[in-house]
Amino acid sequence: MADTLAPRAIIGVMTPAMNTIVQPELELLRPGGVTNQMQRFRLGGDVVSDDLIEEALKLMDCNPAALCIGLTTDAGPGGVGRLARRCAELEDAVGVPVLNASAADHAALRAFGAKRVAVVTPFNAEIDQHVKANTEEAGFEVVAIEGTCAPSLPEICETSLDDIRAVFARVANSDCDAILQVGTALPVVSLIEELEAEHGKPIVACNAAVYWQTLRAIGLSDEVNGFGRLFTL
Repeated sequence: MADTLAPRAIIGVMTPAMNTIVQPELELLRPGGVTNQMQRFRLGGDVVSDDLIEEALKLMDCNPAALCIGLTTDAGPGGVGRLARRCAELEDAVGVPVLNASAADHAALRAFGAKRVAVVTPFNAEIDQHVKANTEEAGFEVVAIEGTCAPSLPEICETSLDDIRAVFARVANSDCDAILQVGTALPVVSLIEELEAEHGKPIVACNAAVYWQTLRAIGLSDEVNGFGRLFTL
């Protein structure tokens, strides 16, 4: 038993310091008998975050079964690979599974059998081209991509749900197998079930994807109701 409130598992959740979306969204997804314990880190440097491992070691004091990294790095050239390498270093340092949102997005798309994907981002058209390249490098065909054009990282967290709905509606008109959303500061989790019902396609929202993959990695197969098809896989 992990502790009285978490007889099944403690999950360590890490997110960039300015991100106010990951923590409440992952609380929505938390099954009974599991608690999420938070730690924050700062972005920057050649290795995604200079203080990631230092902050993770503090989080290990609460004995998490895995670390769930609420971060996508699709917005820069080679970003997905850099994050994967950094998380591999972190896993070696802490000795428990470390899952990140960029890799989880691709795992979720593969679980759905998706090959042609539409992508929603919080970015502008220039940055979206990096997201497209990273998604295609992972083996998917990007048939549509559009961002909400948030002017700064903190302002991604302030994007209205109606603006998010509108972007999803536009990319859903493409011939896609699934719709992928990147950018963990964009608040999408509460909309997943609504968007799937409206557009008839699986939604892979990055915060849901990384939490789904984390649960499965520690042997929890719960179907978390109300947050889309992914949690039935």
